[in-house]
Amino acid sequence: MPFCKNCGKEVPEDAAFCPECGAKMGSAEGFVLAPWGDRFIAWLIDIIILSIALSWLTLPGVYWMPRTWGMMPRMIPFANFGGNNVLHFLYWTIMEGVYGQSVGKMVMKIQVARLGGGAINMGKSAIQSLGKAFLLPLDCILGWILYPSRDQRLFNSLSQTVVLKKYD
Repeated sequence: MPFCKNCGKEVPEDAAFCPECGAKMGSAEGFVLAPWGDRFIAWLIDIIILSIALSWLTLPGVYWMPRTWGMMPRMIPFANFGGNNVLHFLYWTIMEGVYGQSVGKMVMKIQVARLGGGAINMGKSAIQSLGKAFLLPLDCILGWILYPSRDQRLFNSLSQTVVLKKYD
């Protein structure tokens, strides 16, 4: 196995980025980590689209989500386990697991990829979507604190994924 020239840790053979420090490896040619601003705008586009698509759920007599979901105890600060969050989770898991991008990411020309630069599978997509759908503030803050040089959210790190800028 190769070693990272930046931190000296052992790196998987196919890794485009070091899982420890986020440094580019030799196979990362042509890959650029997506800036936080592009990622935020992509997220905002997705939230607007999802809010419009899901707004019918809150109409009187149409709301079909179990009411108990919204009454879950708020034991984890910055966590939201509401019914709409479950639908957000499914949206991101399916879109990014199948296409590598949500609609917002398509607009911003960014995509989720394995550390090796290849496409992610549904399992990796589900793990990285958990933080985005239910624990976003904690996910980002812990990612910024724990992995400042990697440009990863906590759940990107746990799923061994990165968000890359797409160049056509």
